[in-house]
Amino acid sequence: IAVLKLSQFGDNSNDEWNKAITDIVNKGSEVKGVVLDVRNNPGGYLTGSVYIASEFLASGIVVIQQDGNGQKQNYNVDHQGRLVNIPLVVLVNQGSASASEIVAGALQDYKRARLVGMPSFGKGTIQDAQDLEEGAGLHVTVAKWLTPNDRWINGTGLTVDEKVEMDIKDPTKDPQLEKAIELLK
Repeated sequence: IAVLKLSQFGDNSNDEWNKAITDIVNKGSEVKGVVLDVRNNPGGYLTGSVYIASEFLASGIVVIQQDGNGQKQNYNVDHQGRLVNIPLVVLVNQGSASASEIVAGALQDYKRARLVGMPSFGKGTIQDAQDLEEGAGLHVTVAKWLTPNDRWINGTGLTVDEKVEMDIKDPTKDPQLEKAIELLK
């Protein structure tokens, strides 16, 4: 079982992702499943979420952006994924937000992956970042995003398929990861 931990969707995410996926593909039939861990991933670039989701989906809508006038724009799978047929579980928690929820939501809507852990944060909006003078910045909400099944998870988060709490008494244990691996075996 390959475990991919994605901590953010930033400038280097796609390059780092491609290296990790190449390693998995090179192992061939040795890899029987993948755990995509986006716990505590606060998100990042919308384009990055489409790119990552495309690795696991053969085709279709990854996310729908809806502006204030109700106009919708679909963001579709943008490349031929190399892991479209491998069994997949996605780990999420209350720290999974924005772009990580886009990926998890698309994979859940297409029944491509089961979500394990705790409900996600629930950030269903898209911001435009503006750099201001003296290092200041401003984030303006420009749209909301919906899963391929038209779900808006803002404020509620994604519901997990398998709810598993962490063991607060023993932080060395990871029952969420253990459950994900169990589901893939």
